[in-house]
Amino acid sequence: QVQLVESGGGLVQPGGSLRLSCAASGNIVTIYVMGWYRQAPGKQRELVAQIASRAGTNYADSVKGRFTISRDNAENTVYLQMNSLKSEDTSVYYCRGVIKSGPAPAEYWGQGTPVTVSS
Repeated sequence: QVQLVESGGGLVQPGGSLRLSCAASGNIVTIYVMGWYRQAPGKQRELVAQIASRAGTNYADSVKGRFTISRDNAENTVYLQMNSLKSEDTSVYYCRGVIKSGPAPAEYWGQGTPVTVSS
């Protein structure tokens, strides 16, 4: 089994920064994709950013130029550096991984970490 554990969420003022972390642990053979999604109350979960072993990175238009995703392969950890935060970034942020643990890759999700942008 694989577990994804997020950390780094919290309360920040508009214009501020936060760094989210997601550590994958367990019987990991290969990590194909790791990414961040968010879901605000009453809204659908949406992709924020993801990083794939062979496809590089991609970002939602709403965060381009403000958020940066990076990955530490040795630690099986993905980070999301969020700068110039806006109130509309307020959401629960979830880590998602496509990870091979057994015979075939599977999708895994973390428990979510809340981010609140407010003065």
